Amino acid sequence: METLNYPVLKQSGYDGYILEHAPEKVLQFGEGNFLRAFVDYWFDLANEKAGWNGKCVLVQPIAPGLAKMINAQDGLYTLYLRGSENGRKVDDKRVISSVSRCLNPYEKEDYEAMMEVAASDELEIIVSNTTEAGIVYDPACQQGDCPPSSFPAKLTQVLYHRYQAGKPGILMLACELIDDNGKQLLKCVNQYIDQWGLEDGFKKYVNEDCTFCGSLVDRIVPGRIRDPKEVAELEEKNGYADPLTDVGEVFGVWVIEGDPKLNDVLPFRKAGLEDHVFVTPDMSPYKKRKVRILNGAHTGFVLGAYLAGFDIVRDCMHDDTILKYMNKMLLDEVVPILPLDKEDCKKFAAAVQDRFNNPFVNHELMSISLNSTSKWRARNMPSFLEYIEQNGTLPACLTMSFAAYIAFYSNDVQELTDAGLVCKRAKGNTYTVSDDRWVLEFYYAHKDDGIPALVHAVMTNEQMWGRDLTRIPGFEDATVNNLAMIREQGALAAYASCL
Repeated sequence: METLNYPVLKQSGYDGYILEHAPEKVLQFGEGNFLRAFVDYWFDLANEKAGWNGKCVLVQPIAPGLAKMINAQDGLYTLYLRGSENGRKVDDKRVISSVSRCLNPYEKEDYEAMMEVAASDELEIIVSNTTEAGIVYDPACQQGDCPPSSFPAKLTQVLYHRYQAGKPGILMLACELIDDNGKQLLKCVNQYIDQWGLEDGFKKYVNEDCTFCGSLVDRIVPGRIRDPKEVAELEEKNGYADPLTDVGEVFGVWVIEGDPKLNDVLPFRKAGLEDHVFVTPDMSPYKKRKVRILNGAHTGFVLGAYLAGFDIVRDCMHDDTILKYMNKMLLDEVVPILPLDKEDCKKFAAAVQDRFNNPFVNHELMSISLNSTSKWRARNMPSFLEYIEQNGTLPACLTMSFAAYIAFYSNDVQELTDAGLVCKRAKGNTYTVSDDRWVLEFYYAHKDDGIPALVHAVMTNEQMWGRDLTRIPGFEDATVNNLAMIREQGALAAYASCL
């Protein structure tokens, strides 16, 4: 079976949208599964639906990467968007043609090619997703490194080369999963400008002529298809082999923080994608929406659901009690206090149910359970506290979720190992709780406490919560009662009591 490229694609009889030749308008740092299923997908749709006529040049952020494979396929790859949408199973295939090539800057020829792109008239946008560890200032990086190890240092070189070539400033879109990603990246670039002693004119160019935008990205990307049988079936059906095949969920939202006038500069509104990709002056409400609804739902129900005998998220969505509990928590306790349009938040919450019900992804509850102490504090506690402030009463489901958290960390504790805190659930099997070591040591030290003593110890641990939770009227008594119910009647019955 021949590997995908333009001649092979033509022979295969593929009749979808393809753009073979176009100016290279985007320089993209990162060539992994996420960017190819997300950013390059949106630009591909912009080519088809808005006549944007642009290509993305990818750059490997680190030495080992996909450049050779991507170039062997002329930048082409097959993307499957799979999931559930409005309760309907979706499995869409699209060959992405928005990528022209991929450069490995750790090879001299490709490093020089990256600089040629930097100084080109066609370049308009730089995109990055170099992981959470990518936006860091490393003073060991020098101006003469070819290339420097850190991404911000590489970017500084690229922008300086463009500045020296007399080309206009560019739009920088940072996609890394850190707070204020665009601002943090600009801060690092300014540090290199100072460290390398670059001229004031360049600093003015970076800070005034270039536009650094933070962004919030939201799409689950499982990546490659791992079942050899399915791979073989798809190759036979497609008429080509594609080792770069990528898989993402159907849902996708890219919130870019900046001047709304950029909606007219970027091609996405013109392509009719404004519900999925848009520029807003403040993305913090959208981040709050994602953290409180999507992530908060996960942390809010999975720990009790696991104790009740469930193992993957999708199966929880097929249980009437857990589904109703999650929806009540979101629609009655979380959405009403969010600073966004309520109908929009309800749609987002409905999409969460679809996403959790993805028939193609076996999302394990234990993988979601990692570091649940900090997760409950970041994802659920703000909604919990704001609900009380607004309504003067405890939110039933969020209150129960806290008891479920304690139950998960204290259920028939067996031992504390290097791997974590070993507990046992009603099914009879042991499970290992993973969290910061001091959290695990705390729960192990309190493994023989009675329910009231354990609850009091947890709630007064200010290292965990940043405050003494026993000061919230009624919360301690409610948690004692809820934890007792979980242990005596089971988590499912406890969830049902909230409905």
